[in-house]
Formats: sequence, C-alpha cells, structure tokens
Amino acid sequence: MRTVWLLLVVAVATLTMGPLVILADLLGVPRRPGGIYDWAPRVWARAIVWASGVELRIHGAEALAGSGRRVVVANHVSWFDIPVMVLTVPRFAAVAKQELSRIWFFGRGAAKVGVVYIDRDNRKAAFEAYEAAAGAVREQRNVVVFPEGTRGHEYALRPFKKGPFVLAVAAQSDVVPVVIHGTLPLGRGKDWRVDPSHVQGVVDVHVLPAVSADGATYADRNAIASRVHARMAEFLHTHYAVPPRDAPTLSDDASHATPPSKAAPTLTTT
Repeated sequence: MRTVWLLLVVAVATLTMGPLVILADLLGVPRRPGGIYDWAPRVWARAIVWASGVELRIHGAEALAGSGRRVVVANHVSWFDIPVMVLTVPRFAAVAKQELSRIWFFGRGAAKVGVVYIDRDNRKAAFEAYEAAAGAVREQRNVVVFPEGTRGHEYALRPFKKGPFVLAVAAQSDVVPVVIHGTLPLGRGKDWRVDPSHVQGVVDVHVLPAVSADGATYADRNAIASRVHARMAEFLHTHYAVPPRDAPTLSDDASHATPPSKAAPTLTTT
C-alpha cells in the first residue's frame, strides 16, 4: 500500500511541477538563485520524501553552501536517490541517462531545471552533454552525477565511469563525494516497490570533503576518480560496515573517456 501511495504522490508532484517549469520557460521567466527553477524541484522532492514516511538526515551540507564550481558525485542504489540529492544539493543541476528524458512531463521539466541527458551509446552526443554540464558548472551550479552509471542492488561501490571526472578536470572544479545510505529498501535497483518495514525509517546523506581538480589535466582524471572512489568506499566501510568490492575502481566506458576526436577535452572555462 505504501508503494501505491508513494507512486501516486510522485505522479501528482511531477504533473504539477513539470508543467509549471515548462510554462515558466515558455514565458521567459529568468533564471536566478531561489527562483522557480530552483524551488520547483525542491517542492517535488519534499513531497516524495514526505510520502515515503522516512526521515532524511543530511550531514555536512555546509560543504555545499555558497557559490563555487562543483561536480557532486554520489552512490546510486535506488530511484529514491534522485529526490534525496535534489534536497541535499543547492543550485541543483545534473547529468542523467537519456531514458529519463522520455518520461512524460518529468523529462522535459527536469531539462528546464538543469538536467542534461546523456546518450551512452552515442559518443559524440555524450561529449556534447558534458559540454552542456560544464556550462552549468561555469554558472556556479552544483552538477550532480551518479558515477556508477546505473542503480545497484547493494551499497558496495561499483566501478566509476570516467565522464564525471573528465568534466571536473575540464571545468577545473571541486569533486564533492556524497554517500547515501538508507534508500535501498525504497526501490532496490530498478524495482520501484517500497519495503514496508522501512516506513518511518531513516535515510542518511553524508557530504564528504572535496577532491580538487583545480590545476589538474586530462591525464589526472583516473587518479582523481580513484581518490573519490576510495574516499567513499572507506566511509561506507567505516560507518556502515559495507565491505569494499574486490574489483577495479574504474570501468572502461569509451563514450565518457574522450571526445569523438580522441583528443583530450578542451571545454571552455571562465
């Protein structure tokens, strides 16, 4: 019953906030901090967290306060991670898989508030998506990426895609690791069903110290990714007894590694 209720609230919130931001864009409402493109997704996310019945606890949010160039990377085990990150990260923007753009009203509405869709099967389009995300970083927005690529079935970190770290190097931004714990019962992997035993449960979000890509070059992307992966894996192990995987920290993902020319990216920064 909780799953039905939660999905109903998701649908109502999406069908309310989605058309609202689309209309605002059509009317030429300007983008400004705290404006409709910032508060509409937060209203959407608050409604979903409220309907879930869980308590959301955010630790270390001060690391995301104020302006700055940031790429925010988080572990990903549930669809519920999305509203959680919307409420955690101010001046929210994101890179998301192309499939989400096809969801009625959600896809177009999310694009209007700063979500950039990436086609993993199209190398040229993938690089262009990261070009657009770099623009959001230059606008002092916090760009959220789930570097594991897809939702997992357990908290142990899977290998990271390289794209988020190519973006951070190109934008000369900080990479802010975020560990989410408690969302697994709220739709494990691709399952939307909520575990009834987790109602009135707790979701904890931990914002960890940033890893700087300022002064880094394209050749440093793997080292930065490995540092971030190690920092998150160590936190999960220390605080939640999640054993690290015996697997590489990076995955081979050609569409995210280099632009179509196979040269190092030269995204414009200001």
